[in-house]
Amino acid sequence: MAEKPPKSPFSVVTSLPVQVPDPPRPLGPSGLALWRAIQAEYNIQDRGGIEMLLVGCQALDRAERLRACIDADGDVIHTRSGVPKAHPAIRDEVACRAQIMRALEKLGLNYETVKAVGRPPSPAGWMPDQR
Repeated sequence: MAEKPPKSPFSVVTSLPVQVPDPPRPLGPSGLALWRAIQAEYNIQDRGGIEMLLVGCQALDRAERLRACIDADGDVIHTRSGVPKAHPAIRDEVACRAQIMRALEKLGLNYETVKAVGRPPSPAGWMPDQR
């Protein structure tokens, strides 16, 4: 009978796949990707949080559609009199992206875990020389 290899204390633990709920209203490709990524990581369940996330995802879809229009027309357009000016949709795209950031901030997803400042702790049992 073949022996089983010993278990390694460093073996990779596989986690179960997270069941991501569908958004309550339809989203475009960019918004749906953001919805799935955030729900897979944070699993937002409360109604208010779901609405805030949905609004942010819808804003991302709108910002991406505006970006496609801007890319097609160019960042600078010319008025009837020939005067160049910034594309009017740039302001709306920026507003949509700001709305995304506000939604993420309201959900508290912009905070990173705080890392300790300073030296790492000394090894167990180590004592400095005392002179």
